Amino acid sequence: MTDTISTSPDQTGAEDQAARPLHPGGGANQLRVRAYNERLVLSLVRRNAGLSKADIARLSGLSAQTVSVIMRALEKDGLLKRGVPVRGKVGKPKVPMALNPDGVFSYGLKIGRRSAELILLDFVGTVRASLNEAYKYPTPDGIRQFVRDSVNQIAAGLSADQHNRIAGIGIAAPFELWNWVDEVGAPVEDMNAWREVDLIETIGAILPFPVFQQNDATAACGAELVFGLGPNYSDFAYFFIGSFIGGGVVLNQALYAGRTGNAGAFGSMPVSSRSGHPSQLIDQASIFVLEEMLTRDGRDPAMLWRDPDYWNTLGDTLDIWINHTARSLAIAITSVCSVIDFEAVIVDGGFPADVCARIVAATRAATNDLDLQGIERPHIEQGQVGSAARAIGAASLPLFSRYLLDQNVLFKQMQ
Repeated sequence: MTDTISTSPDQTGAEDQAARPLHPGGGANQLRVRAYNERLVLSLVRRNAGLSKADIARLSGLSAQTVSVIMRALEKDGLLKRGVPVRGKVGKPKVPMALNPDGVFSYGLKIGRRSAELILLDFVGTVRASLNEAYKYPTPDGIRQFVRDSVNQIAAGLSADQHNRIAGIGIAAPFELWNWVDEVGAPVEDMNAWREVDLIETIGAILPFPVFQQNDATAACGAELVFGLGPNYSDFAYFFIGSFIGGGVVLNQALYAGRTGNAGAFGSMPVSSRSGHPSQLIDQASIFVLEEMLTRDGRDPAMLWRDPDYWNTLGDTLDIWINHTARSLAIAITSVCSVIDFEAVIVDGGFPADVCARIVAATRAATNDLDLQGIERPHIEQGQVGSAARAIGAASLPLFSRYLLDQNVLFKQMQ
């Protein structure tokens, strides 16, 4: 994940050199080797909670002495914590180690076309705090104010030690936020204001933390890779249904961002409209389609973003939208799997988990109705991270930048 992010100038000071990202072309001096090994140990423990020093030495290829030195330092820094010793039949009892949830914190900001979300994530991926704001459309000034107010509100509940352990803030936002003005229903001049905005610079100017940024759907895919079903599959395609549908690609247990960082732009895939005419997936399987349906029914679509329980009141309108979304998804999934032999396709979105479960079930049924000759049928699964996936993916960016190795590097070490 570290090769897909941007960051503001480092504000952490020289004492944090060992925690910074390692440049792949740099030399292997002692400081860099130690930093890499510390990341490797933390990543192994994150992926396999309960490992002992002997287990880590075996999986990492490091000597037992090196592992002992590293783990003592990480425990002293509050990044690792000891579990209850496990006594075997012979020898000394094994002491399982785990990441300390309070060892590191990070903020994650999701900027959507209908709502913004800011969370505080701990070192093991638990959301400690979450604040949301719904709007008709986002503006730079509105987002700045939301971030300033939300961080101040969350920070007021943190201890001095917790505040000092914040690694940074990650931002998940759509590329070219000013696009699809008609669908969003925003004034052209207001959306065009985003053309001149550098989010890293803008947010970095109001917060004393390093700032990172990633495409929103790619960030959601990264969250599923790290905290969801990702460890179960080597390769998978990921669809996230928000105001507009997007996605991500995972190959060999690593997030693949592509040449421009826009891999998995599944919203642009051609599908058929209700009338059978050529269309794009974004126009057939996005929440804005449901918004239009509700508006025609005389109902307030803004409630979709303000009240999760509102989804349970939508009746036949929701049924129709789910079925059409599923048929369009089935076509897109077939197309995607004809290019790359994905083991699985994971679907998630900005709605309650029961709505996602219905979409996944309907997509499986719709896929069964298609001719898949020559294509291996993928597993179609519901994402585990849920509607906060974009914010969680954003919050994970500072963690991987400073403390952890991405999945691809980790798997190479474990082979």
